[in-house]
Amino acid sequence: MAEELNTEQLGEDIVRVLKTIYDPEIPVDIYELGLIYDVFVNEDNDVKILMTLTSPNCPVAESLPQEVKEKSASLDWVNECEVELTFDPAWSQDLMSEEAKLELGML
Repeated sequence: MAEELNTEQLGEDIVRVLKTIYDPEIPVDIYELGLIYDVFVNEDNDVKILMTLTSPNCPVAESLPQEVKEKSASLDWVNECEVELTFDPAWSQDLMSEEAKLELGML
């Protein structure tokens, strides 16, 4: 059980880092924007992040996943970090948090 709590805490650390990364065209962090679909941390402290972009033609399609990987891997406890980009399901405004919608004046 302690190990499960440990990986849960590590996942929360990753989320904190992800909340420091912003989409350059939208003044909301990528986590609240709904671009992060899942964060996996295993018992070896390997991290896998499943994410998407607002569109396949996004101007930061190459740099944003790289930034996610670099910032997540910069945490001392992270052993390996992999970022998987997916467009299934496609991103939509429905994936945004209430906080993001409020920030963008959508509520």
